[in-house]
Amino acid sequence: MKSLPIALFTIIFAVLPYSASAAKTPHSNTTTPTGNDISYPQCDKPYPTGSAFGVIGVNAGKATTFNTCFSSELAWAQAKSGTTTQPKAQLYVNTANPGDVISQITTWPTAGLTPFGTCDGTNSQSCSWQYGYDRATDDISFVGSAAWNWWLDVETANSWTSDPTKNTAALEGMVAAFQSAGGTVGIYATTATWTSLMGTTPADSSLYPLGEWRVGASSLTNAKNNCLVKPFTAGGHSVMSQYTSGRFDYDVSCI
Repeated sequence: MKSLPIALFTIIFAVLPYSASAAKTPHSNTTTPTGNDISYPQCDKPYPTGSAFGVIGVNAGKATTFNTCFSSELAWAQAKSGTTTQPKAQLYVNTANPGDVISQITTWPTAGLTPFGTCDGTNSQSCSWQYGYDRATDDISFVGSAAWNWWLDVETANSWTSDPTKNTAALEGMVAAFQSAGGTVGIYATTATWTSLMGTTPADSSLYPLGEWRVGASSLTNAKNNCLVKPFTAGGHSVMSQYTSGRFDYDVSCI
C-alpha cells in the first residue's frame, strides 16, 4: 500500500453484498471508526491499535511472493471491533502482467483454456488471463480459503504489458478464480493508474461493476471526500477510502 515500499493498485467488489502505525492512533475522531491495512513491512513491528477493521496483504510486494507474517496479521485483523459496515478482516493481493518480459520469468503459463481461447505460452490475452487466474489460485492456496473479500492492488510499481487489453485480461483471470471459489473482489487503485494500465473498462468486463478502494488522501476528511470521486470504471462504486498518517495507512468505509 502507499505506506509500503510498493506504493499500494488496484481492487473491487463485484456487486458487493453490502455491495471486498505507532501503537496509538494519530487522530482522535471517535465518530468515524477507521481501519488499517498492513502487510510484510509491518512484520516484527507493533501493529496499529484502535482499528475497527483490518486489511491484510497476502503477498510480499510482488504477485508471486508471500507475506511471511500473514497469519499473525490476519489474527490481528480478526480481533478488531468490527464497528463499521466493513468486514473485520479483509485481504489484498498484488497484481501484475509480465507478458512483455516472459523470457525473464518462470511463472508464465504455457497452457490453459480461457475466455480468450487457449493459452499457448505467448504474450497474448489468453495467457494473460491464465497468468492472473494462476496467481489468484496460488493466493487462495496460501491463505487456505477463498471465502474473503479480496482487493486487487493495481500499481505501476509492478510489471505490466504495454497493452491495456492484456492487463485487463490478467485481472479478469484473478476475478474469475476468486469469485468461482466463493470470494468477493474489489479494486485498489488510483484513477490515473487504472487509466494508464487498463484504459477504458468495457461494460462486459467482469471488472466493470466492481467496488473500489480509493487511494491518495492525506487526512480522514480528504479520504471521506474521495468516497465521492467518480469511479474509474463507469459501473464501479466506492466501498472504502484510504489515507496515510504517520507510519500507517488508515481506511474509512464509504458505505
